[in-house]
Amino acid sequence: MKVLAAMSGGVDSAVAAARAVEAGYDVTGIHLALSRNPASYRSGARGCCTIEDANDARRAADVIGIPFYVWDMSDRFHEDVVEDFMAEYAAGRTPNPCLRCNEKIKFAAVLDRALALGFDAVATGHYAQLRTGADGLVELHRASDGAKDQSYVLGVLDQEQLRHSLFPLGDTPKPRVREEAARRGLLVADKPDSHDICFVADGDNAGWLREKLGERLPNTGGAIVDESGAELGRHEGTVAFTIGQRKGLRLGRPAPDGKPRFVLDIEPVSGTVTVGPREQLAVDRLEGIRPRWCGTVPSRLDGPGVTVQLRAHGGEHRCVLTVSGEAVEIELLDPAYGIAPGQAAGVYDGSRVVGSATISATRRLAS
Repeated sequence: MKVLAAMSGGVDSAVAAARAVEAGYDVTGIHLALSRNPASYRSGARGCCTIEDANDARRAADVIGIPFYVWDMSDRFHEDVVEDFMAEYAAGRTPNPCLRCNEKIKFAAVLDRALALGFDAVATGHYAQLRTGADGLVELHRASDGAKDQSYVLGVLDQEQLRHSLFPLGDTPKPRVREEAARRGLLVADKPDSHDICFVADGDNAGWLREKLGERLPNTGGAIVDESGAELGRHEGTVAFTIGQRKGLRLGRPAPDGKPRFVLDIEPVSGTVTVGPREQLAVDRLEGIRPRWCGTVPSRLDGPGVTVQLRAHGGEHRCVLTVSGEAVEIELLDPAYGIAPGQAAGVYDGSRVVGSATISATRRLAS
């Protein structure tokens, strides 16, 4: 079987490629060039798309003994991931660019090209597991290492994509992956994990958005108000805020009850940011759009094992799921706090990923 190993330049994808070779596959390594100007992307261990990451991937491929190529996906990445990120923040929502990258780039554009070139599957260093269900469908499950599980950002993969995917690390704890990398002589064995948003070079999301959006900014300032509408302070643009945010509010006067305040609502047209106490963030119902299903499309799911994950790490809640066409309704049996439109709702039945939807609206618990 011919396998294309996506190599980011980190330890996980390097070991995944080595394991694919060890399994007897005919493996070719590729690194995705995602930036039109790689120097503008995060450097060091914080990114996954820089020139040094490409060099690390090439050195790992040399050690493993596989052919290696760099694929330029920068235009597609900018259109499908970067532009989407900017548009979502401009509309007052909070997107997940890593999830969108998996959906649009790593398991759509790359897989399409791989199949066209005669490859049978794409292998990545994601921590997730694939199993064959009783119905013959390929199931996506959580990784055995719960601390590293990445099934949440893979919930956008459909059955066809799962059939052509390999996740060689899904059954291995991260410390053992690093030990294996060292035994194999891979120089990335001790390279820290990537984190944060790769295309925001200095980590200042708000500053980056102000610069890149320019005239497309929905506003350049406005009022920070409490639930009664009383002004508590001013801000320099709603792109600096997300639902549930506490830090950086810079309120002009403290709340009468002395409690900390959190962002409850963002209105990009007027530029108004509403803040309030944490208890006002509690929600018990989510509405989702643009669902993606890993297998059979459900109509209703409930039971003790049905949960929804609302953040990449943590945020798992028992729920009841109802689906009607492209509309998804999720009733939370445990309240969630600080959930923003634009976030992804990953639906699970036990360890199995059912699918994912983009949150379009939330309903707060009655006071």
